[in-house]
Amino acid sequence: MSAARVGVVTFPGTLDDQDAARAVRHAGAEPVPLWHADTDLRGVDAVFLPGGFSYGDYLRCGAISRFAPLMGELVPAARAGLPVLGTCNGFQILCEAHLLPGALVKNAGLHYICRDQRLRIESTATAWTSAYTRGQEVVIPIKHGEGRYVADAETLAALESGGRVVVRYLGNPNGSLNDIAGVSNEAGNVVGLMPHPEHALEDLTGGPGTDGLGFFTSLLKTMVNA
Repeated sequence: MSAARVGVVTFPGTLDDQDAARAVRHAGAEPVPLWHADTDLRGVDAVFLPGGFSYGDYLRCGAISRFAPLMGELVPAARAGLPVLGTCNGFQILCEAHLLPGALVKNAGLHYICRDQRLRIESTATAWTSAYTRGQEVVIPIKHGEGRYVADAETLAALESGGRVVVRYLGNPNGSLNDIAGVSNEAGNVVGLMPHPEHALEDLTGGPGTDGLGFFTSLLKTMVNA
């Protein structure tokens, strides 16, 4: 498990890349820094797109990042089965790159939200959630101004019927449709969520404790069982 190499992508404006690298290391894998202008994934076993404000969130959140040189390598790799996790801005980028359906728009009420948030794990059939149990309730921090998940009725129905809603809010903080906090692609290797599991790793820091660690140990479990 310690041989697993997880790429952590940094775009101009990314804030949580160091937290993401620490989370990968804390789970027992090796973080590999990837720069937005790279054209090589460096043979990593998985990729983590962390949060922040890539390219200043100009146009739309994640809209410019979609065209970064690294994404030209990541998109086909993800479609071929490479595990990819995007949190917050990373989720927005995955939607803009059409690796995940739907979009993230301004929160209902138009206020930035930063708080510990109770969630329910809805699917354990992904590369990033197998360490949890379905229906398990966790507390993981959120911090976003544009985290309201939206999609058309047909897409929402497909997500629900296909078991692709991965995480759901308990007490919807931002007006996301169907209380959706995270979704996966059909194969389950690509997951996007607005909460920040990399900020919930240790009891030492108080707050949500270790509830976010399972997203990273899930990946290692998936790789061992592959």
